Amino acid sequence: MNFDLPLIWAIVILFGIMMYIMMDGFDLGIGILYPFFKDKTDRDIMMNTIAPVWDGNETWLVLGGAGLLAAFPLAYSVVLSAFYMPIILMLLALILRGVAFEFRFKAHENERHFWDKAFIFGSIAATWFQGLILGAYINGINVIDGKYAGGPLDWITPFSLFTAVGLVVTYALLGSTWLIMKTSGELQNNSYRLTRILAFILLAIIVVVSIWTPLLSNQIAERWFTLPNIIWLSPIPLMVACLFYQLQKSLAAKANTSPFIYSLGMVFLGYLGLGISIWPNIIPPNISIYTASSPHASQSFALIGALIIIPLILAYTAWGYYVFRGKVSKDDHYH
Repeated sequence: MNFDLPLIWAIVILFGIMMYIMMDGFDLGIGILYPFFKDKTDRDIMMNTIAPVWDGNETWLVLGGAGLLAAFPLAYSVVLSAFYMPIILMLLALILRGVAFEFRFKAHENERHFWDKAFIFGSIAATWFQGLILGAYINGINVIDGKYAGGPLDWITPFSLFTAVGLVVTYALLGSTWLIMKTSGELQNNSYRLTRILAFILLAIIVVVSIWTPLLSNQIAERWFTLPNIIWLSPIPLMVACLFYQLQKSLAAKANTSPFIYSLGMVFLGYLGLGISIWPNIIPPNISIYTASSPHASQSFALIGALIIIPLILAYTAWGYYVFRGKVSKDDHYH
């Protein structure tokens, strides 16, 4: 039986990236929201809500990068060449954030403010550079003879700067709805207020990106605005509007879990829309998953490992979230 291995690997990598955005998004969002919560107890609780899961969430980032190298080496080499600087800066920010997370709990009272600031900066910087990479990737990469042919700063464009802002807002929304689900009292009430504001800002950003993206490429415009595609794809923006409405209803009803679920749904649909815009290209605007794929034998061998490791990751992730389910209070401590 012949399998479409490039398609299977594209699904695996897209799944890994999606899981990273959704799961590491909310804990990066906690750091982004830190400046809105000045009280030490509130900040301790915020940290404790993600303490059991934050480092495991980044497993999906490693999976996506390793899968890209194994299955699409051309895309791996081009993407790293094009975005070498923002990728390095993103990783340094994630390292700073991880160090700040651990050191904050061990620091003396008069030193904790430094690690709080490092945690905020690391969270915002990591998200910012991820957004820049996303925007520059969608904008297209200049490739000649299988090699990156652009400049070292081509990733800085008006569109990539806007997507960076958009991703910061997206992660902040996931963080605020996570706090609604995991906390109570005044901290939860403040999270409700922040979520209402962030949801409206994110909806506006989605609208702008939806208009701006087709203007970047005739190919993307044809994908969305020609028949019969416009009919088949019209449910996506309608579902975004529906989820936004349900999110606002759940906030008004002071629901605990549903705001986080609706926020995840909006993020997933945004991710799906961007994926549809460039499919089946893995290097926009014109290098497909089939052109960039590694030999059949290499993809087959790597797929065996992926089919073993991905269920294990899903299993221990689910178990971790199950064990640490429920509300977090000021009496819970991370050591």
